[in-house]
Parts: sequence; C-alpha cells; structure tokens
Amino acid sequence: MSKIFLHIAIIFFTSFVYAQSTDEQLANYYFNEGDCEKAVPYFEKVFDTNPSEFIFTRYLSCLRELNQDKETIRLIETQIANHPYNTEYKVALGSEYELQGNQKKADKTYLDLIENLTPNPRGIIDLQKAFSKLGKHELALQTLEKGNQVLNGNYPLNIQFAEVYGAMNEDEKMIKEYINLLDYNPGMISSLKILIPRMIDFEEEDNSRFKMFQNELIRKIQNNPNEAIYSELLIWALVQKGNFPAALIQSKALDKRTTNDGREVYKIGNQASMNKDYSTARSAFKYIIDLGRENPYYYSAEQLLLNTRYKEITTLRNYSSAQVEETIKEYLSALARMPKNGKALPIIRELAYIQAYYGNQPDSAIITLENALKLPKYNDVEEAKIKLLMADVMVLRNNVWDASLLYMQVEKQFKYEPIGQEAKFKNARIFYYDGDFIFAQSQLDVLKEATTRLIANDAMNLSILITDNLGIDSNFVSMGQFAKADLLLEQHKYEEAFQLYESITDIFPDHKLKDDILMRKAEAHQFKGEWETAIGLLQEIVEKHGEDILADDALYQIAQIYENHLFDNKKAGEYYFQLMRDYPGSLFVTEARKAYRKIN
Repeated sequence: MSKIFLHIAIIFFTSFVYAQSTDEQLANYYFNEGDCEKAVPYFEKVFDTNPSEFIFTRYLSCLRELNQDKETIRLIETQIANHPYNTEYKVALGSEYELQGNQKKADKTYLDLIENLTPNPRGIIDLQKAFSKLGKHELALQTLEKGNQVLNGNYPLNIQFAEVYGAMNEDEKMIKEYINLLDYNPGMISSLKILIPRMIDFEEEDNSRFKMFQNELIRKIQNNPNEAIYSELLIWALVQKGNFPAALIQSKALDKRTTNDGREVYKIGNQASMNKDYSTARSAFKYIIDLGRENPYYYSAEQLLLNTRYKEITTLRNYSSAQVEETIKEYLSALARMPKNGKALPIIRELAYIQAYYGNQPDSAIITLENALKLPKYNDVEEAKIKLLMADVMVLRNNVWDASLLYMQVEKQFKYEPIGQEAKFKNARIFYYDGDFIFAQSQLDVLKEATTRLIANDAMNLSILITDNLGIDSNFVSMGQFAKADLLLEQHKYEEAFQLYESITDIFPDHKLKDDILMRKAEAHQFKGEWETAIGLLQEIVEKHGEDILADDALYQIAQIYENHLFDNKKAGEYYFQLMRDYPGSLFVTEARKAYRKIN
C-alpha cells in the first residue's frame, strides 16, 4: 500500500513541477512577444511559488504596461513582505506611488525609510544606492546625512558622499569627501589611488578637478603639517600628472619634515629619470648626495646622477662641449672615490662611451677601458662588454683589424649567447667595410637565426643590402663606395661620408641604393640630435620609396624619434598606426603595436 502512495506522490510532484515549468515558459514567451495581457496570468501563478527578482521584474513591468495600479502596488508590497530587508523594493514602492501621481504617499514612503534608519552601515549604504539608482540624489544625500547621525562617527561614509556629490556635479564637495577619508583612516590611501583616476583625467592638460584636488591637499598640508599622508597623496597625484618638478618640491618638503633620509626624493628621482625628465632627476639625486655619505641612498644616488647625465646626453643629444667636459669630470671624480672592483664597470663603460662618441676623446676612452680590464675580475660577461666597447672605439679610431681581433675573442668566448652574436655581427661589418662582401654575407646568413631579435634584424638588413646591390655594376664600384661611406659614418666623419654617398647617386643616378643613402643620412642626423632633419629624410623614404624594404623601418624610426626624443606621443602614435596599417607584415609591427598601446 505504501508503494502505491509513493508512486502517487511522485506523479503528483512531477506534474506540479512540470506545470510550474510550463507556466514560467508561457509567461516568458508571451512577455518576450510583447503580449503582457496573456503573460500576466502565468506570472501570477509562477510568482506565488517563485518570487525571484527575475520573475518579479517582468511581472511588475507587465502590470505597469496594463495600468493595473492596485495590482502593481500589491505586487511590490508582497515582494517587500517576501524580502523585508531589501531596501530597493521599499524604494520601488515609493517610486510606484510617484508614477501613479500620488506624490504625497511617495514622499512619506521615502522619508519614513530615511527617518527609520538604524546604525547599520550596510543598510544605510543600500538605501543611498537605491535612491541613487533612481536618480534621486537629494534623497541619497539626506540618507547619508541621517546615516552620519545614527552612526555617530563610527563608520566613514565619505566614499558614498563623494559618489552622490559627483552625481550632483558638486566636484569640490566630492573631492573633499575623498580626501577626508584619510582623516578616518590613513591606510585608505591605497584605495584612493584606485578611486581618484576614475574622477580625474590626469592626461587632460587643463583639468579643473585636478586643480581642486591639488588645492584641497595643499590646504590639508598647511593645516596638518605633521600629517605626512596628505603630502604623500599630493606627490603621487603630481607624478600621475607628469609634473615631476612640483613632485620633487613636495617630496623635499616632506623629507625635511619627517625622516630626512631622502627616501621619497630618491623615488621621485628614479621616476623622473624613467620618464625622461632628466633635469628633475639630477636635482633629486644631488639633494640626496648633499645629505652626506652617511645617507643610505648616497652611493646609489651618485651612480644614478651619473647615469642620468649619460642618458641626457645620449638620448636628448642636446649638449655643448662644456657640458660634456663637465660630465666627464663628474664621472672621473666619482670613480676616484669608488672601490676599484667590478662593480664600477658599468660606470666606466658609460664614461668611455661619452669620451669616445661625444667628447671627441677616443684615445682617452681606450685608456679608460684598458684600465678597467686591469681591475679584479668581476665576471666574464662584464669583461666582454668592456672588450666590445673597446673594439667599437678602435673602429672609431680606424684601427679596424685590431677591433676585429677583439670582436673574434668575444664571439669565441660567448658563441651561443647574445653578446657573442653581437660581436659576430660587428666583425662581419669589418669585412663589409673592407669590401669582402662574400665573407661578410656568409657570417650574416648565420646571424639571421640569432636569438636576439635586434641582431637578427640588423644581420638580415645588411645581408639584403649586399644581395640587392652586389653585381649591379661589374666592378662593384657603387657597393664598395657605399661600404666605405658606412665606415666613415661609423667613425663620425659625417661630411666625408655624405660626399661619398652623393658621389654614388651622381655616377649612378638610378641606382637602387638611393633609399639606403637616405637612411644612412637620417641615422647620422639622429646621432647629432638633428631630429627634424632626420624626420625629413625618413619621410622621403616613405614617400618616394614606399615599395622598398626600408619604408617600414623609416616609419618606425620616425615614431621612435617622436616618442623617445621629441616626447610627442600623439605624433608617435600616428606613425606607429601608419606602420601597422600600411605594412602589416613588417618585422617592426609587434614592437609598434606594443608602443602604440603604451602611449594611447
């Protein structure tokens, strides 16, 4: 007998579930068809057993469409009974009274909710958000004000106040609320650093919100000179804005008021240097050095000051002979104080590079590097870097075969490593300069598979240059002249190189080397910091030789000049985009895409 009852129960339950499922399907079907009149009876059946948010919202929408005012109110009241702690339904009831033209009842509903608030932060915030969702910002504000009273300062509502003021376009009040959050808990600075960029566009040049933010923080600093947190936030904001000089002023002031160990100033110096504001970086590192050798950041600051000088000369390339001389003296002075060991090698390399390529002192550079090799051995790679630079300087001095021997030493020692491949490429160029194109190309063909992308690209470009132009004239005149001019260019004998390049186009006016000559001239002007002249030559390659192999390289170089030397990201972005659009198969596309994303 019990088995019969069990079967009956299962059949009954299955039928019930099936019926419910069918009713819900029909309700949703008619709703999606826009036929609320047919949907309502089914929603009514389903809602009794499944008062979910989804069913409630659709049922409510249909009742409103059919102007069933009493049923709509009843439905919301039922949902409130089902979910007594959900504030949103209670606000929805007031909103429904409002929609039906009963403003008095709506106001009473809203005000009762506000007046009956309890000291429960979650409930206060939920009510504020429910009002904000409906665009009732004044009621949201009243909720927060009442919430402050009942909480009696035991929970901060500053973020919620800020959100409401922001929605009401009360920017100054919004900013004050965000900053006042630090009064309650200085640890909230991390959260503010996430929230603030959502309300302030640091990229916008003339941003009124940023000015309000800055002024309010300055006022806080003046009123609370012993509270470092406001200065920290202001320094952070100035860095986001890219105003490193102002950030340095604030970090110095903060340092003097607090630890006086230069820590914050050191950070600003690093950030300024990374963002190519070398003048500010130098000021920051000098400040730390002036604190004395006992300072924990002294030796790091000294090295970074020199490195900043190095970057300033080699990146901006806007310098006088006096500035180069002063920089060399600073390097020599610092090295005289430093321990004579391998840790000094990076600074020694920078000094030798400046001496050789910017100070017109290749002989002094060789002596500097020879002395470096006499220091206690640090590691094989650092020693190889010294030898590689020494060989480069030998090429500059026209001691090309002595340079070749050094390149071969490094290549043999590090055959399968990037530094060895770099040495092999540079040695292949020695043979190219000498006119031994066949041997040079055999070396370059091996390097096309180099692990370092830059070396592989350089090897491929030089190999293609030789392949495309070798044998066009039976005595290799043009190619030989071009290689000699390349050597002169490497030795910074620019005028002689240019004359030799031009002699090729005079003798062979239709020669395929025309775009290569333009590229070489552009590279020379880049080294001299003559950026606009270089850009003009590169643009000529794109416009007149757009179908040739160097056009994409020219576009990439123009973009790089604007980004890294002229600091015009907008123009750089235009050329990166042109490269990606017009030369999608270019080897430079991957790097161009990364750079484009970074600056846009």
